[in-house]
Parts: sequence; C-alpha cells; structure tokens
Amino acid sequence: MKTKLIIFLFLILLCQYSFSWGFYAHGKINYYAVFLLPPEMMVLYKPNISFLEEHATDPDKRRYAVPDEGPRHFIDIDHYGKFPYPDLPRKWKAAVEKYSEDSLKAHGIVPWHVQAMLNRLTIAFSKKDFTAIMKNSAEIAHYISDAHVPLHTSSNHNGQLTNQKGIHGFWESRVPELLAEKQFDFLIGKADYLKDPGDFIWKRILESATAADSVLTIERELTQQFPQDKKYAFEDRNGKIVKQYSSAYTIAYNNKLDDMVERRMRQSIYAVACFWYTAWVNAGQPDLKELAHQHFSNDELISIDSLNQQWKEGSRMLGREE
Repeated sequence: MKTKLIIFLFLILLCQYSFSWGFYAHGKINYYAVFLLPPEMMVLYKPNISFLEEHATDPDKRRYAVPDEGPRHFIDIDHYGKFPYPDLPRKWKAAVEKYSEDSLKAHGIVPWHVQAMLNRLTIAFSKKDFTAIMKNSAEIAHYISDAHVPLHTSSNHNGQLTNQKGIHGFWESRVPELLAEKQFDFLIGKADYLKDPGDFIWKRILESATAADSVLTIERELTQQFPQDKKYAFEDRNGKIVKQYSSAYTIAYNNKLDDMVERRMRQSIYAVACFWYTAWVNAGQPDLKELAHQHFSNDELISIDSLNQQWKEGSRMLGREE
C-alpha cells in the first residue's frame, strides 16, 4: 500500500512539471527579455515586468479550459517525414491546403501561431492598447519559448514511446529550477529587428527537432548509470519536501547535455525580445511613454483572474497532456 502511495504522489509531481518550460522558466524568460529592449519600449515594459513574469504561463492555464489551446504549444514535426521536413509547407495557407486544418492541429501548430500572435501584438501597438499590448506580449513569449523546447517538436513528447515518461518536465522544469539561479548566464545583449519572423521561428523549430533525440538518448543512457535510489530523492521544491529527480542526477544530465537547457533558455529570451521589438517597429514605433502609467481596469483584472480560477478548478488538461 505504501509503495502504491509513493508512486501515486510521484505521478502527481510529474503532472506539476508538465507545463512547457515550467512556471519558473517561463517567468524568467519574460523577465529577462525586458532588459533587451530599447529605452523607447523599456519605459512601458519595465514598470509592467511583474505582470509579464506572472502571466507568462497564462496559455498553459488556458489548456485546462479551452480545447483548441493545446496545439498552439507544439508541433510533432517528425510526423512529416525526415529532417528538414521539406514536404511541410512553412506558410499556413499552403499547409492547410495540403493537410487540412484539423490534421495540422492534431500534430501542433506552434510556428504558425507565433506568427498570428505577432500580428495581434502589432495591431495592439498600432492602437496603443495598453491591455492588449501587455496580454499579447506575455502570451506570444510563451509560444516562442515553447518552440525552443526540443520535446515540443517530437511525437515522443514525454518519453511515452521509450519508457521515459516524465522527461518532458525533467528537462524544462527540474533542470532550470535547480541550476538557473546558480550558474545560468542571462546577460545576452539587445533585441534585433526580425526581417522575416516566419523564417526565424521555423529555424528555431528545426533546431529543437534536431536536439530532441539527444534529450531522450542521453537521459536513457544516464539512467543505466544511476540506481533508482540515486536517480530520485526527497528534496526541497518551493518549500516542500517532495520526491523528484535527485540533484546529482539532474546535474549529471545537464552536464551530458552540454548546457543545452541554458542555451535554449538564453535563445528564448533573445527571441522573445526580438518579436516584441519587431511588433513595435512594424506598428510604426509608437510613443509608449503615455501608456507607462496606465493600469488594468477592475473588469480587466477580474477577466484575467477568471483564467486562474478555471485553471484551479480544471481537473485535467484538455487535449494532449505533456
């Protein structure tokens, strides 16, 4: 009975780790991206940095309430043949004509959704719509960051096909939660204007797809070197003692990955800042100083908070779980 209880509690922990990049990493990506912006944008983004950090995971929370949300976070690009997947059209209209929208959604649409979100953010800037700028900035960052996670481009997204269930959260949550504050370097530089945002995000997708096999293979090999009582341990997580991948195992995995998690997190930060900057430039570089002191209305705050309530009340993630 005790063994079954321990297994059950560990499965709950894996579900907590199932959010793409994890709550911690998504928040940090949005936070650090702000400091890559030019002063003309910083005047709006820095005073609202807490909102951007806190709402970085709103799209994940929406997965508990909106069935169509899930496909926006991934693409099983290995479904479309061999690298570099030449049969898959990069343009949305051409892809729909070839595969149908339902089929595309079944295997994920993140690279196309990033571009749709860029358009929304550009419109928000052009209208100087404070609320839309903040919400779309927080949310486009989420999808961009997801595109940088290798297992978000693989049909074996949680190691379920290779007896490695839980690896999804291990890579994107446990590693950064343990190591980011201690050893990751987030001094990156400045945002650049993206002349071809579509080409940019597709290149990041292909990079993720190339890395997915290493993420799985290295963990599978490392498991052979660690007995079960060394692979997992009862350790502190957010002030609670829980069973999770041990610190020793996590550090060993990160070393064998040659700091891949840090590298992809840094690239996510840079990419997020570049998309924010590109949307602002495409909107005509509107003066944002007059928005710097605006706040969300009570109705807007209630609407935003309703998503948290739906997430807390949701019994399970709708669509594909990770």
